[in-house]
Amino acid sequence: MDVLSLCIVYLALLLPSYLFATRFRSKISNLPPAVFPTLPIIGHLYLLKPPLYRTFAKISAKYGPIILLQLGYRRVLLVSSPSLVEECFTKNDLVFANRPKTLYGKIVGDNYTSMIWASYSDHWRNLRRITSTELLSLHHLNKLQEIRVDECRLMIHKLMLTHSSPVDMKSVFYELTLNVMMRMILGKRYLGGDIPDVEEEGKRFKKILDEAFLSSSASNVADYLPSLSWLGVKGLEKKLIALKEKRDVFFQELINQLKQVKPGEIENKNKTMLKVLLSLQRSNPEYYTDEMISGFVMVLLSAGTETSSTTMEWGLSLLLNNPQVIEKARNEIDLHVGKHRLIEESNLDDLPYLRCILSETLRLYPPAPLLVPHESSQDTYVGGYHIPRGTMLLVNQWAINHDPELWADPERFNPERFEGIEDTRDYGFKLIPFGSGRRRCPGEGLALRVVGLTLGLLIQCFEWERVSEDMVDMTEGLGITMPKAKPLIAKCTTRLVMQNLLSQL
Repeated sequence: MDVLSLCIVYLALLLPSYLFATRFRSKISNLPPAVFPTLPIIGHLYLLKPPLYRTFAKISAKYGPIILLQLGYRRVLLVSSPSLVEECFTKNDLVFANRPKTLYGKIVGDNYTSMIWASYSDHWRNLRRITSTELLSLHHLNKLQEIRVDECRLMIHKLMLTHSSPVDMKSVFYELTLNVMMRMILGKRYLGGDIPDVEEEGKRFKKILDEAFLSSSASNVADYLPSLSWLGVKGLEKKLIALKEKRDVFFQELINQLKQVKPGEIENKNKTMLKVLLSLQRSNPEYYTDEMISGFVMVLLSAGTETSSTTMEWGLSLLLNNPQVIEKARNEIDLHVGKHRLIEESNLDDLPYLRCILSETLRLYPPAPLLVPHESSQDTYVGGYHIPRGTMLLVNQWAINHDPELWADPERFNPERFEGIEDTRDYGFKLIPFGSGRRRCPGEGLALRVVGLTLGLLIQCFEWERVSEDMVDMTEGLGITMPKAKPLIAKCTTRLVMQNLLSQL
């Protein structure tokens, strides 16, 4: 027998032995069920097909709501039931408060020190405290309310000028949310203005933001198979380093401009988030470095722009395919707000059906279908199974939101299912679009205000129609925020009863 034949025989004997040993070891260690087979080196990477949340949902439907996957060298706990998610984010909340280490987190996340990528520590708690009490507190959001109102009215004015021509609503929503966030954080309106230099600066930053989202969505083989890091990782690493440099240069210019302002002039009624951070820097310059502030601001802008604009696009798409819902929501707005003034953020609590529309949109199209990954800092137990330290946790929020055992007719857009529910938190862990526990998204309050106000104004001010008799295509695209595969194009005309009011904008 030649050498090649011997190798083939050896491998034929080795592979079954490996698979048997892996399966046996899992059982005696009381680990969660695993998908069979777990291949050498790559583990279960062979199963992954986009979109991941749908692939994982199919796996969970076959093997159960708690599964242990081996993605290369990473051990991954996949959870897709409310009770197990509750166990992860209550009893085990502190254990799963860390983030897995990735190339993106190392480079763009400033060596795992940015708020998203930092492990649970005094540093992360400080960043969270600043965000919750200084930047996104109810008091600070109320102070910056005029910015959001102004941007929404500018959007309405632009839509009035379209005269029922097709409009790319994806661009409209992105411009709105980016301008809102830039004005709240940096004090400047970048897109859709009449100042060429500022518009160019805005396009420059939009390009940085777009690159950041594409890079964060890109799969990196080295994150799962370090031994194969030579397969393209250097190219990605160079791109991420270049992205970080462009980000830092952009924000350094803005920081330098503000530093030229006298400290007393920074204190004003509409104190932007960047000004708050620079005020903190004066008291503790060694901690609040310019680089730290740049990374912090980038996180706020990234998290607050793409997710909100995508939710608006899905929401309006659903409304266009269900005109009876628009009519019901409009009647509610006319009743509680009237036809002689525009909706304000303070009216949102008096518009329960509008809140139902938003909740149902977030259920069907959660902005983070797998949430942001967590990682266990020590051995623990979930569902009675042993979970080793260093296990990545993925919560398939999309699968939970579409589970027919949890929701009646889950694929149907039905805002009425939320009637009588004042807060989506009343649904417990069946619906957690902003995550849960210590790492819950701190921007929830801002997102609900911006998306609720925007959709409310679009319903109040305009008659909407699709560009053709065909239903709006609801196919999901690829990306961490679950964008639409095809941008929403729609037509609108000003409601007759609103023309006099809107002509004064």
